[in-house]
Amino acid sequence: MEKIRIELKWGIYFVLMMIGWMLVERLSGLHGKYLEKQEIFSNFIAIPAITIYVLALLDLRRRKYGGSMTYGQGFVSGLIITAVVTVFSPLVQYLTSEVISPDYFENMIQLTVSKGKMSQQEAEAYFNLPSYIRQVLVGTPVMGIATTAVVAIFTRKRTSQQGTRA
Repeated sequence: MEKIRIELKWGIYFVLMMIGWMLVERLSGLHGKYLEKQEIFSNFIAIPAITIYVLALLDLRRRKYGGSMTYGQGFVSGLIITAVVTVFSPLVQYLTSEVISPDYFENMIQLTVSKGKMSQQEAEAYFNLPSYIRQVLVGTPVMGIATTAVVAIFTRKRTSQQGTRA
């Protein structure tokens, strides 16, 4: 556990950011009054998400790898962070759906049906806790791996005796 302590820390930071983001969405009306705009504004979560991965890999480079980190080391560390976030993602979804915004699914069903995007039955099958938990269990590792693959490129660094940045 000590070996991945830093990755665990950053995974927890990411989970806390997600909970905070859901609170902000809820309090700003994006789960109710301004639900139609939620689809647009929710994309901005990429900013803090990528920032956390960058800060995490820079922290790992400095503390775990002594200032020098290969792409592979960064990628593996990012995968560990992604695994931590994935493990906690059903809990985040549960807290969001049951505590932070218990009317979200009902509101989404009403909006989607009223806009003619789905039938009542289709919307009910899609907008529910088990469906969203399945989605986060697939989407979280996919997005985490993609983010890690890119961020590891920019956070790698070789020591001066190994040559310049690869």
